[in-house]
Amino acid sequence: MALQVLEFEFKSAATQEIAKEWSHLGVTGSGDLEVLMEKKALNGGVKAKVVTPVKGFDAVWEKMLGKFVTDTGVGNVSIEINDDNATPIVVYMRLRQALAEATAKEAE
Repeated sequence: MALQVLEFEFKSAATQEIAKEWSHLGVTGSGDLEVLMEKKALNGGVKAKVVTPVKGFDAVWEKMLGKFVTDTGVGNVSIEINDDNATPIVVYMRLRQALAEATAKEAE
């Protein structure tokens, strides 16, 4: 199965940054995906890379990731998604879960 690599960049209000240097959530499995978030100095922006077996949905990925960035105000983060046929609602849910994990304060 050939994988497609999509790369996007978004400007952000950057009202929220992740607390951890990196975070991981999810598993690449049937109908699901994994999300990796890494803190990066991107002038408030967001870079996203998607590796997916599904072709022809570039605009859907861009719209979903753009909505996530706009809704959360997250900035200075690199996002990598390894997809295995996840639906848009699963993508959005996993992104929100990954952000919650990445912004959680470490137990002292």
